[in-house]
Amino acid sequence: MTAPQAADLSKLRINRDDPPPAVKRALGRVLWLVAAAVVIIVVVVVIGRRGAAVPAQVVTVTTAAGGGEGAARGGNGGAVAVVANGYVVARTKAAVSAKIPGRLAMLNVSEGSRVQKGDVIARLDNADYAAAAGQAEAEVASAKATLIETQSDRDQLQREFVRVRDIRAQNPNLISPQDVENADSKARQADARFSAQQARVDAAAAGLRVAQANLENTYIRAPFSGTVLRKEAEVGEVVAPSVGGGLTRGAVVTMADLATLEVEVDVNEAYIARIQNGQQARITLDAYPDTAFRGTVRQVVPTADRQKATVQVKVSILDRDPRILPEMGAKVVFLRGSEKSPLTAAPRRVTVPAASVVTDGEGAAVIPDNRQPITEQGSWHSSRFATSTSHFSATRKRSKSSQGSRSTSKRAASPR
Repeated sequence: MTAPQAADLSKLRINRDDPPPAVKRALGRVLWLVAAAVVIIVVVVVIGRRGAAVPAQVVTVTTAAGGGEGAARGGNGGAVAVVANGYVVARTKAAVSAKIPGRLAMLNVSEGSRVQKGDVIARLDNADYAAAAGQAEAEVASAKATLIETQSDRDQLQREFVRVRDIRAQNPNLISPQDVENADSKARQADARFSAQQARVDAAAAGLRVAQANLENTYIRAPFSGTVLRKEAEVGEVVAPSVGGGLTRGAVVTMADLATLEVEVDVNEAYIARIQNGQQARITLDAYPDTAFRGTVRQVVPTADRQKATVQVKVSILDRDPRILPEMGAKVVFLRGSEKSPLTAAPRRVTVPAASVVTDGEGAAVIPDNRQPITEQGSWHSSRFATSTSHFSATRKRSKSSQGSRSTSKRAASPR
């Protein structure tokens, strides 16, 4: 009888990587729940979009005048000839300094101080000048006193001469001719001394005026009515008509008449023919970009800058505003008149943001709400235009009211 074979236990293995059956069942239920939730969300979104309106973007169409760089179309004031940037400056401006060197002893103003013409802005140390003026006054007084004494002597000698002459005329035996000549000579000498003393009085008076002028030069006065912009020196510093270096200052203050503010811009010489004196302009300050000020061209400087190829133009500000300050950056839009020269007239264009343009294989087009080519009380060459990175444009045949016309573009639509 044969013995039974022993079981082969070497094939028995325990798969430790296989998760338990309970874990498999739980994972399956989770996956089913996630899939059901995703399906529900997709269904809700689709149903919601079917009932919603197609979003549309509203853009504003503006017109522009061609003509290359620096030419544009004004939004509110007629055609634009040239646009240039510059700075606000004061036509009447001065760096006020002393006429003589000295140490600053008093300063009566600060930045923003309003002064009138002739007001004392500062004073130099003037003790020595005041003493010199006093000495000159004393010299004048002494000379005048001597003049009075000399005049008295002259009058006495003249009376003596007249008496001797009369006696000689009545009785020649009493007065000799020599006595008459001596009296006449003394009278003439007295008159000469009086004239010399009168000249010395005049010289002393001139010296007094010089001393008083030097004393007055220690007072620094406002040359015109205006506003102090900067203090260039402080009390205790040495100031002089010309800067000598070190602690020496040239100007004491810088002031300007803010009523004469204007804008100076450099215009490319290629466009200077479009600007003339008296031309209207619109000024926008960088500090207040939402506010425009009226201006007019005061002067086109009759020379050009060969390095920058520009011509300086000065534009007067018609709308006075206390917010306008010197050295502010400004943009000036030079406006054309209602009548345009045929040589300078440029084709009008309509520009809209590139976001409202959709493209296809044939080019680019704007798709309005009614999915028709854009029109505005006029006709257009085509509804397809060339595009750039930010705008597209097209020349139109005619238009009665293009400024501010509106169109809408649907991003989801395709051109037809």
